[in-house]
Amino acid sequence: MTSPLLEQLQNRYAYPLLDADSYDPFVYSNETAVLFFCNDPVQFPESNDVAVILPELVKAFNGKLHAAVIAKPIERELQARFRFTGWPSLVFLRNGEYLGVITGIRNWQEYRQETAGILAAEPSQPPGFDLDKVCGVAH
Repeated sequence: MTSPLLEQLQNRYAYPLLDADSYDPFVYSNETAVLFFCNDPVQFPESNDVAVILPELVKAFNGKLHAAVIAKPIERELQARFRFTGWPSLVFLRNGEYLGVITGIRNWQEYRQETAGILAAEPSQPPGFDLDKVCGVAH
């Protein structure tokens, strides 16, 4: 991590930085997890905004969410698994199974509403990639 706001997630809030070894134990030992994919905060400065919002989101859901930050070396592999196309992203899991994703920055009310909807959902397969977005094809 290269941002003080991202480092604060580990130092102040004790959110683990998940790597290949710690990913499975974390997602399978917490009923509901929210995984923060921040990529490079210089390239994606919105990651700093999400780093401020995430602890507030966790607090708003009264301990139902267990947050972690995804380490850069495993981000792309997990991005392919969860099929999201933008950064930053919050991926929600229940007992290791996909619930949904919020990509990009939102206002506070949208975060609360989207998170509530995701947490009310049943686990499912991630949606298919929108190849136009991934490949940058314009119509």
